[in-house]
Amino acid sequence: MSLDLRRIEYLSGHPRLEDCPPDQGVEVAFAGRSNVGKSSLINALCERRGIARTSSEPGRTRLLHFFRIDEERRLVDLPGYGFARVSRNERAGWQKMVEDYLTRRQSLIRLMLIMDVRHPLRDSDRLLLQWCAAQKLPVDLLLNKADKFSHSQALQTQRAVQKECETQTNLVSARTKMGLEHVRQRLCDCLNNSNT
Repeated sequence: MSLDLRRIEYLSGHPRLEDCPPDQGVEVAFAGRSNVGKSSLINALCERRGIARTSSEPGRTRLLHFFRIDEERRLVDLPGYGFARVSRNERAGWQKMVEDYLTRRQSLIRLMLIMDVRHPLRDSDRLLLQWCAAQKLPVDLLLNKADKFSHSQALQTQRAVQKECETQTNLVSARTKMGLEHVRQRLCDCLNNSNT
């Protein structure tokens, strides 16, 4: 069965796992540090301008945002981490929200971890990858803003990241659409077959 990501609709945003949509069907979540272009990349992958809110101010995603593709399949935009200028209490609240989601959400089948190709594998990224490995949660790495590098620089970074992490790593650019078709197909395959 084919999957048209352009049919995606914004469902809801929630500060607590208990308030989220029913935990059924399957969903893929997008995570990453603030300012890596996460919302822009979701919009580009779905070919829907503005479906995920973007902002010039890092750290604007402060809820668990759910997007419905159909009755059984969803995408989830998680709050960014590591940059936003907010209080320690608010940051701790975000962390608990994300941990609760990643730990307890049964319908979560894969995490798409977005990093800026110029600054990959920060400590917070590595911690998240270690946690996912311990939880046996599959992860794809998306090295965004690849248009900011020369082709050879981007490939060199991709090889280094893939060698360290031993997981699917893709060069992408929300701005130029580089690499998006491959990731879009990967995303559809995951959502169509929850055993991937």
